[in-house]
Amino acid sequence: MTPSSVHDIRNLCLLGQTGSGKTTLIRALLAAAGVNDGNTTPVSQSFTASLSHLEWAEHWINLLDTPGLSDLAGRALSTLSAVETAAIIVNAAAGLENSLRRMMTAAKGKCRMIIVNKIDACEDFGALMEAITSAFGRECLPLNLPTPDGSAVIDCFFDPKSDADTAFSSVDAAHEAIVDQVIELDEDLMARYLEQGEALDPDQLHVPFETALRDGHLIPVCFVSAQTGAGVRELLDILGKLMPDPTEGNPAPFLKGSEIVEVVPDANRHTVAHVFQISNDPYRGKIALFRVHQGTITPGSSLYVGDGRKPFKVAHLLRMQGQNTSETKLAVPGDLCAVSRIDELHHDAVLHDSHDEDHFRLVPPVYPQPVYGLALIARKTADEQRLGEALSRLADEDPCLVIDYDPRNRRTVVRGLGEQHLKIALGELASRWNLELDTAPPAIAYRETITSVAEARYRHKKQSGGAGQFGEVVLRVEPLPRGEGLQFGDEVKGGTIPSQFMPAVEKGVRQAIAEGALAGYPIHDLRVVITDGKHHPVDSNEISFVTAGRHALIDAVLAARPQILEPIVEVQIQVSDNYFGNVSAEISGRRGRVTGTDSPTSGWTLITATVPMADMDGFEARLKALCAGESEFATSAGGYDPVAGDVQARLVNEYANRTQ
Repeated sequence: MTPSSVHDIRNLCLLGQTGSGKTTLIRALLAAAGVNDGNTTPVSQSFTASLSHLEWAEHWINLLDTPGLSDLAGRALSTLSAVETAAIIVNAAAGLENSLRRMMTAAKGKCRMIIVNKIDACEDFGALMEAITSAFGRECLPLNLPTPDGSAVIDCFFDPKSDADTAFSSVDAAHEAIVDQVIELDEDLMARYLEQGEALDPDQLHVPFETALRDGHLIPVCFVSAQTGAGVRELLDILGKLMPDPTEGNPAPFLKGSEIVEVVPDANRHTVAHVFQISNDPYRGKIALFRVHQGTITPGSSLYVGDGRKPFKVAHLLRMQGQNTSETKLAVPGDLCAVSRIDELHHDAVLHDSHDEDHFRLVPPVYPQPVYGLALIARKTADEQRLGEALSRLADEDPCLVIDYDPRNRRTVVRGLGEQHLKIALGELASRWNLELDTAPPAIAYRETITSVAEARYRHKKQSGGAGQFGEVVLRVEPLPRGEGLQFGDEVKGGTIPSQFMPAVEKGVRQAIAEGALAGYPIHDLRVVITDGKHHPVDSNEISFVTAGRHALIDAVLAARPQILEPIVEVQIQVSDNYFGNVSAEISGRRGRVTGTDSPTSGWTLITATVPMADMDGFEARLKALCAGESEFATSAGGYDPVAGDVQARLVNEYANRTQ
């Protein structure tokens, strides 16, 4: 079967920590639906998302298995743009892990559900359910309940059995809670239910149920054991009957420029599709997974890539089933399909068949910012160009892998979410592209700024026989709030600096800002106002005002109480209470500061802290050693803070020695 109607399709991505059983669950769902070939199912511990599909009760269900490592969050979150439903997988044996909070927040705006896996190993279902509602809200309500031993689940929605023995709550209470939550959004249905006391069947609840999902007013909780099969068939029924089809989910947020544009799952409109994943296969070439949001695609369709003027032809339209591909003749709205060997395709590309959709783009998920970095040095000169090409392909596969160039040391720098992230990237560079590399810590991206207002005048005058050089600039610098960047102002009166030379002054100022004034680091967060100057009718030229503007800016900054800023990393660490003291001491020893603590579950503490990037080297490995591997660790960019006085003095002295 190939889905021929948008109403047949259900799209889900499974998000969860490594070890939560996402891959095993998908295998169990495929097996229950009659897909028994092990070669078509996802591979455990994959570094990229894997797409599988199944048919159940005349529904076509697409399942995206995502990486569970927190360092690969970018590859997991990129699947959100392809689905209506984000399924958060909770490991019943491990309890509520810290990473699930980040995933739930990232999936806001999608219809969300929670699947509690490994119920055969759960010790206290009531405590686990209470932890879920405490973390994610009282809108988390069970659609079924496990039996006390976790060997089966009891339906609480379609055909509730009041006398069934359950691990917590009761079937009647669970059913009533779901109905009450759903009908809150439908006044007519609520009135009928309350005033007439009518029992409502699932068909009557379907429309308000979908509304509650879209609004985040309901987050269904389902229980399952992928290992024993308990709840697997019940979960398939829920996915097919209750999870939204592409017409029922929240519409994809497409923009043209800054304006929202309408893209609807209508097979008869212009085609609009979005590439949500790129993989570079050594044998099959570049494979682009895409979601059809509007129109239809068939073999032979001509599609434009973004704003490109030349279309490509779809020679083979592919369906992915784990590691295998098969050809299909039709992709309707909501479909997830693939094409291969199209070099122009890239992550986040919008595909369309009409120039009316030029400049369309899909608003991406909010990705965590990469904070770790490594400088890469090719051992062979001949590999330098191949390194650039390989890094470009890796960055296209992973939205949280960023490639920079360090001009100070003339090195390529790769930045990621953690040490494990960079280790995976290095492994792929070695295994897929046979690159032999040396690594070094990248230079810390210090910044300079000012803390007071100051003014400076600089006159550039040079005579060398014939026409000379003359330019004089007076400017004022003012500090701006952190993160405001650079602003320019012009208060020159009477043409003391002719208008044709003002771009030259700005060019000189920008040169100085890029080079730094105090220690050779870029200057940020200041306003530069050109207030006065002088020119000569013969000797003034562009180079004179570039030079005058550059020196005036440096002099003004040095007079404005300059300060060096260092990048800060925000870390979240979930540790056993036994290790809290050791971890706090380690943070303090790295010039860090604990900014908050929480107790997500009994016996565990969630530490939030800030640590200077310069002191983060080896932190993740040290944390594992301190906590005997029992910890969760995540980082994010934490902005910039002033360096300590002794650090600033050292950096200034190093700069003076380099420039002597």
